[in-house]
Amino acid sequence: MALTEMSRHKAAILLMGLDMETASELLKGLPSEKIQQLAVEMAQIETSGHRDQKKEAQVVHEFYDSLEKEGIQRLSVRNFLNETLVNVLGEEKAEEIQSQVAIMMDKKNPFEPIRLATTDELVLALENESPATIALILPELESAKAGGILSLLDREVCSRVVLNMTKPVQLRGRVKQQIASAIGERLGSFKGETLAEKPEEILRSLAIVLSDVQKDVREQVLDEINKDDQETGTMVRNLMVTWEDIPTITDRSLQEAMRGVDSSKLALAMCQADEEVIEKIRSNISQRAAAAVDEEISLMQEPLEEEIIEAREEVVAPLRKANEDGTLRRARQ
Repeated sequence: MALTEMSRHKAAILLMGLDMETASELLKGLPSEKIQQLAVEMAQIETSGHRDQKKEAQVVHEFYDSLEKEGIQRLSVRNFLNETLVNVLGEEKAEEIQSQVAIMMDKKNPFEPIRLATTDELVLALENESPATIALILPELESAKAGGILSLLDREVCSRVVLNMTKPVQLRGRVKQQIASAIGERLGSFKGETLAEKPEEILRSLAIVLSDVQKDVREQVLDEINKDDQETGTMVRNLMVTWEDIPTITDRSLQEAMRGVDSSKLALAMCQADEEVIEKIRSNISQRAAAAVDEEISLMQEPLEEEIIEAREEVVAPLRKANEDGTLRRARQ
């Protein structure tokens, strides 16, 4: 049976089972209208989620008995739309068909424009949405992109989103599609827009939220952020425990962390520190250690600011290690 006499459904199945070169050869003799119909049919099959593999294999074997040869490359809808149409029809006509198919695919699969949007566009589109809605959208994204969005959310919102993601609510497919469609429409007004550079305060807020969730959830989120941006991932991890957090640490945890800290580093770190931090440290080191710190302070020359910052990082390091291990305890506020 000639290709032009085939039902669109069978023809689309055949094309999706062929390699790129063979599919292009078959399409060359068809009018552009027929090719457009096939493109739409292929997109419908792809987005329906109900592909019958047995039926597809039956159709493919009927017209292409060498399909099962080792190493043959199957045609994907993405490659068909981006390459084959251009090869057969030319760039201008192919873009026209791609645009029409994109409209149809948005209707069939409302999550597609969400997956294709940038992180900044999604943050703008999700602004003012409920944590439950955001928790519904994030699992539909690549994990690295979802982690990036979490890092940009308001602290309270981020906390509630993470909680919703750990306790997902089952929604009907129609409800999910309606939510996705609404956000997809909103994305249309954010094309190309970007957010301001991420200030440390935003990452600090995320870090505080993650400090309060279960260790396995926290590590999963941090791993995903790290995959997308290692520098940001490291910053968030470090911001979970800072020098300013020392007054919030329980006495026992602080005592265990201070045991291995060199007295000269501790003295340097305490220079120009807030009185609350100094008092917390002094109340959790031995008299001998306090005397050693006082001696170091008396002999110390005026330190540089970067030297103080470096010393404080060394003091906080064992606290961060305890936090990663899940042994750090914070005082109840």
